[in-house]
Amino acid sequence: MSMTPTEWLDAYRRAWVERDPDAAAALFSEDATYAEQPHDDAFIGRDSIRAYWARVTAAQRDIEMRYGSPITVGERTVVEWWTTLSNDGVPITLAGIFILSFDAAGLCRSLREYWHFAEGTKEPRSGWGD
Repeated sequence: MSMTPTEWLDAYRRAWVERDPDAAAALFSEDATYAEQPHDDAFIGRDSIRAYWARVTAAQRDIEMRYGSPITVGERTVVEWWTTLSNDGVPITLAGIFILSFDAAGLCRSLREYWHFAEGTKEPRSGWGD
């Protein structure tokens, strides 16, 4: 049975909140690409994605993540996300967008994200995620 985009997003949230790089990597196809920054090379393959996740989540705590309403057309899904966390004890807010492509099994083949950083714990503006 393949995972729906909503199920995938829920599993991704759990992996981040639990800071579980193995659970995160398992959501991607073997040859997936994960573009975290638009000007840097993408991470390619599960092992590279797992290593990235282990590194970036190591200092994170108190992670809370929510999504706006996903838009899915065919194999592609776009969704806004909002995350508050503590990074090395400093509270921060990340607001971003995922652009996702899925394979027939519901695993992510391609993730591109664009995000913004703010110090402190912020709430989304009115109408966010609609």
